[in-house]
Amino acid sequence: KLQEAQNKYGFLKRGQRILDLGAAPGSWTKYASRVVGPQGKVVALDLHRLRVNGPNIEFIKTDIFSILPEEFLEKFGMFNVVLSDMAPKTSGRKDLDHFRSLELAGHAFRIATMTLDQGGVFFCKVFEGEDLPSFRKELQVFFRSVKLFKPKSSRTESVEKFLLGRGRKV
Repeated sequence: KLQEAQNKYGFLKRGQRILDLGAAPGSWTKYASRVVGPQGKVVALDLHRLRVNGPNIEFIKTDIFSILPEEFLEKFGMFNVVLSDMAPKTSGRKDLDHFRSLELAGHAFRIATMTLDQGGVFFCKVFEGEDLPSFRKELQVFFRSVKLFKPKSSRTESVEKFLLGRGRKV
């Protein structure tokens, strides 16, 4: 799904520094690592171990809700792109699953606002629901462009979508 978005929008570039939140099992990390190449870097965070590794990948086993932004910035600096494929364990209740997905996306967005360079990109998974338009408006305050993307590889009945914020404002 990341590759499909990249093919459509071209937001990952050689040499970039990428923060991948909720990275396990690692398919997005692996793909991003290939795109950014040896001059780039992917810092991947998750509660669970990654199944991929590489010279330009650094994995940190952590809960993203326990990250202290000041310490994180001191260690890693700023990023060009923040990715989040995080999704809640689904309950079968669309309203609850939607709320939980926005809670994860909202936290990823807060991390992005503190770690993205000017002009940076934020790409995150969300579940469709009534609060999605207001979350999208929040992103529009921080990014010049915000697109809602449903990959062709997603099932038709799936509520899974992605938000792409480009051009982080100062």
